[in-house]
Amino acid sequence: MKVKFYGAASEVGRSCILIETKDAKVLLDCGVKVSEPPEFPLIPDEKLRELDAIIISHAHLDHCGYLAHALSIGFSGYIYATKPTFELITILVNDYVKISNPDNVTKEGLSKLSKAFKLKEYREVFTIKDINVKFLEAGHVLGSAMIELDVRNENLLYTGDVNFRTTKLLDPGYSKDLKERTLIIESTYGGDEDMFPSEKITLTSMASSIAETLKSNSKVIIPSFGIGRAQEVVLTLDDYIRSGVIPSVPIYMDGMVNKAMKIHRHNVIYCRDELQKRILMNDDDPFKSKNFVHVLTIKERKKVIKSTEPCIIVTTSGMLSGGPILKYLENLGHISTNKLIFVGYQGEGTRGRQLLEGNRIITIGKKKVNIKMIIERYNLSAHADRQQLLHFISKINSLKNIFIVHGEKVKSEQLKESIGKKYNVVVPSLLDEFNV
Repeated sequence: MKVKFYGAASEVGRSCILIETKDAKVLLDCGVKVSEPPEFPLIPDEKLRELDAIIISHAHLDHCGYLAHALSIGFSGYIYATKPTFELITILVNDYVKISNPDNVTKEGLSKLSKAFKLKEYREVFTIKDINVKFLEAGHVLGSAMIELDVRNENLLYTGDVNFRTTKLLDPGYSKDLKERTLIIESTYGGDEDMFPSEKITLTSMASSIAETLKSNSKVIIPSFGIGRAQEVVLTLDDYIRSGVIPSVPIYMDGMVNKAMKIHRHNVIYCRDELQKRILMNDDDPFKSKNFVHVLTIKERKKVIKSTEPCIIVTTSGMLSGGPILKYLENLGHISTNKLIFVGYQGEGTRGRQLLEGNRIITIGKKKVNIKMIIERYNLSAHADRQQLLHFISKINSLKNIFIVHGEKVKSEQLKESIGKKYNVVVPSLLDEFNV
């Protein structure tokens, strides 16, 4: 088996890993780097056309955003994913193309997207020529999967993005009876200092901060990824309002959050049993709370902005790279009593990272906007932290080779040092190729 890295090597974003066997060529993920400007995988178009299949771990742009390009330039194989991932990708990629209008995507290519998928369930073994493939639960977002490949008893596990803690929506990633010889593992939070406090402590602190701002008659804005984090956040905030920890105010949801919310509700069988039981046994549908207000038009967005009432606004995009969040910052960012709360990873070169690093003047369109509001960060990441990654590695029997990807280079290198000398550990660079 040959493994070649066309993206996510010593960087976060544009995940794109080519696996070649005697008979097959498959791509693990096909993403873009959501930066200014966006960056694409380094895989040549002719390689995309030669592929037998693309296997997608989950519906985030850095893992699936390049699919429309692949279809536009002649990729004609199947795209394999879970059912929720397929449904989320359909809205995510279409929304991305509409907003960013990339010149490497055609209308014809985009129109092929929904017809190109083959849907598979967790633990179901399927075959692509000489490769046996299986999806395992990743615990990251709805429908997310680790990808297990077996070629003549030489096996490989690609984690994609993974989380091993129970969340509001999902059970932890699968970690039982794994016997892979080769592991390709993410390292978004693999650095020495990336050890998360308990989520209870983090959420309690965040709830107290939000309550303080609302009581001062101000607004709280939470930029979030439309898929996964946003649903976790709004369901958590709703519980705090119901219990009285946070004042009863509207939770406005803007951008792709709304469409993704419906898909989560329709696919609740892929969520935790506890969530399913709330709906089926108690007639308590957390996805349809009276505290949720869907912002569906520009007129409704302007009304929220002009309102003098306190509220919570959860909107895309999570790294401030585009979408409705920019309108809210442009119009509400100058008010010093308002609060901006980050709950997820902020990539290098994004507006979100600039603000966290202290640069209060950001560019929106052709305008320079001075952000005077309070800025806080609470780590509600759907990624595993360093300790979880190390524990997961230690549980895999027969492991020999480890490739560390999807992390800033310093974090990937620190994770490598933490693993020690027991395995053959590599932090690959872009375009590196290996035989395993």
